[in-house]
Amino acid sequence: MPLDLTKHFVAVPTFKLRNNTGCFWKVTVKLMNGRVTLDQGWATYTAVHHIKIGYMVTFKLLTPDTLKVIIFDEEGIEVVNKCGKHDEAFAAKD
Repeated sequence: MPLDLTKHFVAVPTFKLRNNTGCFWKVTVKLMNGRVTLDQGWATYTAVHHIKIGYMVTFKLLTPDTLKVIIFDEEGIEVVNKCGKHDEAFAAKD
């Protein structure tokens, strides 16, 4: 993520990732080696949403603590994810 994005961070760098079906997922972010990285919750998110090497993932800042995530497969087709597969420990509640 661009380092300039940090100016939009809230006090505690935890984001809700909102997917294309409106579900939310909590992840933390941290600054590492001069770069902003997704940390706790991201590995589980990628596993649950079957994000593979070659997929493109886009992020749009919706609010200071919410990012919209859209996932595209190798052919550029948007991947639609169902909420039912989320692990309750990480799925965010509104």
